[in-house]
Amino acid sequence: MTDEKLTFWDHLDVLRAAIIRVAVVFVVFFGVAFAFKEQLFAIVMAPRSSSFVLYRMLNALIQNLPGGAEGVADFEIDIFNAQLAQQFMLHMRMAMYVAFLVLLPYILVELFRFVAPGLYQTERRNTVKVMVSAYLMFMLGVAMSYFVVFPLTLRFLGTYQVTADIANVITLDSYIGTFTMLNLMMGIVFELPVLCWLLGKMGLVTSDMLRQFRRHAIVALMIVAAVITPTADVFTLLIVTLPMYLLYEIGILVGGKPKKT
Repeated sequence: MTDEKLTFWDHLDVLRAAIIRVAVVFVVFFGVAFAFKEQLFAIVMAPRSSSFVLYRMLNALIQNLPGGAEGVADFEIDIFNAQLAQQFMLHMRMAMYVAFLVLLPYILVELFRFVAPGLYQTERRNTVKVMVSAYLMFMLGVAMSYFVVFPLTLRFLGTYQVTADIANVITLDSYIGTFTMLNLMMGIVFELPVLCWLLGKMGLVTSDMLRQFRRHAIVALMIVAAVITPTADVFTLLIVTLPMYLLYEIGILVGGKPKKT
């Protein structure tokens, strides 16, 4: 442990300098993301049609099955804007969202640089493991949402009709809101194995304990899925709950072992 001679105000100066650096880099990334509007929204709006990579993969898989199945039908969900300044505001929101995702590793580096002087060597190594694992799992959750959860949710709800006389036209605000909410929530949910590992290291949970409460955990995960999903349909609930349950099983594998007596 080092840096014991720093005063409280010295630590505040170090923290202020780190916040300023993060803010400057964020503004730079935000400006870049804002400038590349066409490329940004080409990625964001890609899941709304059958040409998205998930549906191309499903079509290739289904069409190769015995029986000559046709695959996923072609579709394209219409998006419209109903407010005067909505497109500009959502452009800024998405630029901020992308800037945050790109900036996240740098934020973790600055956070580690701030806390590292007060940690022992073993604590530093464990902190690095937790930060790297947490970041990778968060980005894996975001990728899972973008490539699987959100497209399937959008495909089901955006094309579902109670009658052919009523067309589905999704507002831009609803699309972007659901997109960002699912991405961020799935990123947070994917931290479950890291949390189980961390609690296991602290001796608060064991793999046997997690197995014992598996049934209770399933109910709790469904409640959490119902809370974090922006829509209230059963389809989205199941799509979000399934990866959460798989993450819980992974948490059992990486959780702490029973203490020796």
